[in-house]
Amino acid sequence: MGNRDPRVDAYIEKSADFAKPILAQLRETVHGNCPDVEETMKWSFPHFMYEGMLCSMASFKQHCAFGFWKGSLVVDTQGRTLEQAMGQFGRIGKLSDLPSKSALRGFIRKAMELNEKGVSARERKPKAGPRKPLRTPPEFMTAVRRNKAALGTFTELPPSKKREYVEWIIEAKTDATRAKRLATSVEWLSQGKSRHWKYQKC
Repeated sequence: MGNRDPRVDAYIEKSADFAKPILAQLRETVHGNCPDVEETMKWSFPHFMYEGMLCSMASFKQHCAFGFWKGSLVVDTQGRTLEQAMGQFGRIGKLSDLPSKSALRGFIRKAMELNEKGVSARERKPKAGPRKPLRTPPEFMTAVRRNKAALGTFTELPPSKKREYVEWIIEAKTDATRAKRLATSVEWLSQGKSRHWKYQKC
């Protein structure tokens, strides 16, 4: 039989009010579909174990995140535009942001099957091919060049890290969101931060 870790209870209790029902539902869904699952805390947030790492959940100031350890083998996110967050389901701010219970059931069982078969998390689907060069928006570089520290950081970033910032700007759906992300990017770069610096501590 599985187990429940009191540290997970404490984690949920200390989370923001909006996050508590989300985390509670995710927890019950995992247990409901994997009765032998065991809970633990890794990197300061809840993880679920079943013949190895199965999935995890986390809460932040304004969103929650949920993901599978072998995410790319469990959830196909190709063609989906998600607000960046840990896991494969984007930023979860309310219960309606969660996949349906039937969809989650399928994902959990797929993850269980992969662990039972001993499939490595490093195994990936064949790549479709090299990624197309990304055109950096002129306004992005103009804003970055106005801040010496930001420009220095951006210049030193590896191509993949530069791409994360550029994609974030390009994927903005409104001018207001684009402007906000542009200002945030310059601020973070001036502080020497990569696009996903919030999650590096995890």
